[in-house]
Amino acid sequence: MAATEKTSSEPIVAPTTSFEQTQTEQFRKRPHGQSTEMVLFKEEDTRLATRLDATRARLTALLERHENLKERLSRDSDKIIFERLQREFEAAKVSHADEISLDEEQWNDGLIATIREKVHIEADKKALQGQTIVFADQQQSRTAYRIKNKVIYCLDSARIGILYETDFAGEPFESYHCVLESKSFLEKMTVSEHTVPFFLPIKEAETNFLSSNAIKFIDCVGDMLQAYVDRREQVRLVKELYGNQIAELFHSLPYNMIEFVIEDYYCKVTASVRYSELVCTLPSRARVLAWPIHPSKKISSRGENGGTHASSSPSRLTYAEEALTTMSLPEAYAEIVLNLKRSVRQVSPNVLRD
Repeated sequence: MAATEKTSSEPIVAPTTSFEQTQTEQFRKRPHGQSTEMVLFKEEDTRLATRLDATRARLTALLERHENLKERLSRDSDKIIFERLQREFEAAKVSHADEISLDEEQWNDGLIATIREKVHIEADKKALQGQTIVFADQQQSRTAYRIKNKVIYCLDSARIGILYETDFAGEPFESYHCVLESKSFLEKMTVSEHTVPFFLPIKEAETNFLSSNAIKFIDCVGDMLQAYVDRREQVRLVKELYGNQIAELFHSLPYNMIEFVIEDYYCKVTASVRYSELVCTLPSRARVLAWPIHPSKKISSRGENGGTHASSSPSRLTYAEEALTTMSLPEAYAEIVLNLKRSVRQVSPNVLRD
C-alpha cells in the first residue's frame, strides 16, 4: 500500500538569491536625502515641542499658585481690611466740604507737606479739646484734593488716605486704598494699610520713594494699579471676543507676561509678550512663531491628545510682533489673524496650495 503524502498548509516561499539579498542590503544602507531631512525636521519639532511643554508647565504652575493666592486673599482678615477702609473712605468723602482738582504744577511736595501739617494739627486738637468740638471744625475745614485718578483725603489720627480710581475704555472699574501715617510732622511717613493687590510691589515703592519723594510714591502706585487693570481687561476682552479661536492662553498674576496659542488648519501660532515695567500697558517685547502645517500632514500630524503638531520648523512673524508692541492686545490679535494666511504663505508657499 502506497504511503499517504502529508500536505502542508504553509505557503511555499521561493529561496532568496544572493543577488536579491545584495540588492536588499544596499537599499537598506543607502542614504536618502529626503529621509534625512524629515529626521532633522522631527528632531527640531521635538525640541520646540519640549520647550513649549516646559513653558506650558511653568505657566500652569503659575495659574495654580494664582488660585491658591486668590484663596488666601479671600480670608476674613483681608475682607475686613477692605470693607473697613472702604467705609472709612466713604465717610471721608462725605466729611470733606470741598474737592479741589489739581493740575501738574499744583501737585508737588509742598501740597503734601500742607496736608501732613493739617492732619497732625487736627490730631493734636482732638487730643487736647475733645472729639466733639474738633469734629465740627473738621466739617468746615477739611478739603479733598483730586489729581487725575487719585483723591487725597485727610483722615483721623494724623493719617492721609489716597483713593485710587481705575478705568478701562472710559468705563470705571474698582478702586483701591492706601493709608499713610507718621508719628509726627517731622518724621517720615509709612504705609499703614492698603488694598493694593499683593503681587504689585507697593513695599518696594515705599522703600524707594516714600521717605524722599511722596509724590513719586503716590504716582507710582497709581500708575501700577491703572496699568494692571488695563492689561487684565485687555486679556479679558480677547477671551470674550476670540475665545473660540484661542487654543491656550496663560498669564502671570500681574498680567506682565502673557502667552497664547492659535491653531488653524494650516498653521499653529504661539505668541509671547513681556512688559518690562509694571506701569506699562503695551508690551516691551513680543515673540510670535508660526509652524506651517503642510497639506499632507494635516491629518497624520494629529497627536495622541488630539492637538495639532506642525510639520516643519517655525518662522517668526515680525508683523505680528510689531502689532503686539504698538497696539492694545485685542487690536493686535485682530491684526495677527487678518494677515496670518498671507504671512504663512510667504514663509511656506506650499502650505495653502490645494
